[in-house]
Amino acid sequence: MTPASSILAVGSELLGTTRLDTNSLFLAGELEAIGIRVVRKACVGDDWDDLLAELAFALSRAPLLVVTGGLGPTEDDRTKEAVAAFLGRGLVRDEEILERLRERWRKRGREMPAVNAKQADVVEGAVVLPNRRGTAPGYLLEDAGRTIVLLPGVPWEMKALFTECVLPHLTRGGTPAGVHRRVLKVVGLGESAVEELVRPVYEAHREHDVTILAAAPGEVQLHFSARGTAAEASTVLDALEADFRAAVGPALFGRDDETLEGVVGRLLLDSGLTVALAESCTGGLIASRLTEVPGSSAYFLGGAVTYANAAKVAFAGVSPETLARHGAVSEEVAREMAAGARRLFGTAAGLGVTGIAGPGGGSPEKPVGTVHLALDVAEGPGRHERLVLPGDRSMVRRWTTSAALEMIRGWLIERGDAE
Repeated sequence: MTPASSILAVGSELLGTTRLDTNSLFLAGELEAIGIRVVRKACVGDDWDDLLAELAFALSRAPLLVVTGGLGPTEDDRTKEAVAAFLGRGLVRDEEILERLRERWRKRGREMPAVNAKQADVVEGAVVLPNRRGTAPGYLLEDAGRTIVLLPGVPWEMKALFTECVLPHLTRGGTPAGVHRRVLKVVGLGESAVEELVRPVYEAHREHDVTILAAAPGEVQLHFSARGTAAEASTVLDALEADFRAAVGPALFGRDDETLEGVVGRLLLDSGLTVALAESCTGGLIASRLTEVPGSSAYFLGGAVTYANAAKVAFAGVSPETLARHGAVSEEVAREMAAGARRLFGTAAGLGVTGIAGPGGGSPEKPVGTVHLALDVAEGPGRHERLVLPGDRSMVRRWTTSAALEMIRGWLIERGDAE
């Protein structure tokens, strides 16, 4: 029988509207990949009785329980205490952990707050999982044939502890066959267009699950999976990926954790080229995406948010005559914005974007969602694209950022800068 597990995310904030439980998604994928079936995922608040009730139910369903969150220093962080009470064990203060916590604070030039001392309390018999990225250690407990793993709720801390400490424990008898997944990412095409392109591929491989998802405005994802060991599944997934890439073509920009801004950044870095922006309707969102990538200062030199017409003239060098003749939302203005950004920052390319994000401001000739993108380059011809995008203001603006990044990527691909 396939081993089974439950996942529990602790935190009252997860029951509201402000925080998503992304930890459980990561853990489910990791457990599936080593052949452990996830039979339950749950979120529970910080209430003591709710914690105890969920611990009992989850462990009645599966012998492995992975818990995230509730290991912090505040009064409402009760996961460790609840597990100790559930197992009938005490808490023991670990002086070595306490000293590491104090030293962490001393390096910041501060004294450790007294409340942090509780993070040095260890459930009797637990294996401590050192957390090099934060203050809350993780724990692994064995009890009557059951395994309980406690991990911090901060995603980057949780992922590192699971990968470095928990996976080796769970796979110490060898890595069994599991479900391995891959995601391919497409820009500039809608779900239906992607469906038509890839249908022959998934019809030829019906033994594998394939899902097409609209992940974000302007971006679509292909999700597919294979069962086996990591090596066996990789062979199958590589073959499927090759078929999907052939079907979709250059609109397929990346896979798994790759982002469009990351791919564009890598291409710019590899080519030694630089880019600048003049943004109107996006209000700096393109610059924000580019600078999400560490090291982006090597290729993104700057941008101007030229929202008002006066700003377009003053900072992007747009001619007042062009504005008067064609209007702010036009090919001519977008091209002059792109050229002005390139001149202002001395870059190899400048991108200009102007549009009507809505909800007001549209007309029969220029409806809401009309966007003009232009790229001006030092060498070779520039480019322009007019879009009429669906959705509300947020969707139009987000879709425009993807279209802008794709315009830069397309230019680099045509230059031969893609791998």
